[in-house]
Amino acid sequence: MDERFTDYLRRQADGIMQAQHSHPFVRGIGSGTLDLARFKVWVRQDYLYLIEFARLFSLASARAPDLASITHYAGLAEFTLKTEIELHRSYAREFGILEVELERERKAPTCQAYTDFLVRTAAMGSAGEFAAAFLPCVWGYTEIAQQLLDQGLPYEPHYAKWIGMYCGPEQVELNERARTLVDAAAAGQPKAELDRMETAYLISARYEYLFWDMCWNNETWPV
Repeated sequence: MDERFTDYLRRQADGIMQAQHSHPFVRGIGSGTLDLARFKVWVRQDYLYLIEFARLFSLASARAPDLASITHYAGLAEFTLKTEIELHRSYAREFGILEVELERERKAPTCQAYTDFLVRTAAMGSAGEFAAAFLPCVWGYTEIAQQLLDQGLPYEPHYAKWIGMYCGPEQVELNERARTLVDAAAAGQPKAELDRMETAYLISARYEYLFWDMCWNNETWPV
């Protein structure tokens, strides 16, 4: 049986993914020892990221080549707006962060750069490039959460909820659909297009690592 293109992409990104798995932010979620101040940075910044993510799915739906792709992006937008953003709002309520504060938050440099890259790819790249560019977020969270679950849920309830959310059945299904979309977009494409898809995937995978680092270090604009 031929290898799935997404399996090939994952192999190419293995070093990046191993770096994500071993990042102290991720390990802190798994052990339940992550400083809540650092986790609050993630809540604030990822909330802004998800708003852009939902917008991008609307743009991707308009450019999608077929009904299956339109349906997929619409489903991702709904999951992002109804499920993921609500998770962040629930954390904010628990931490005493007002929703208006989330809305007024300023993107940190890495968050700004990552979302700008995704917007540019959605606007100027091919359908396959965009599908490959957003996959590391969906797949990375699913993979990380599943590995952390396999190690045993932490006693810290905020982090146990995080793990349960990102390896839950809805997330797993969306991840498989995202992979299928990339595999379908790659089918029959010339090497030049596959190379562009691989580049988009690897750039996003690196940004995913940098996002953990941004939250760990409470990255801000220097001036």
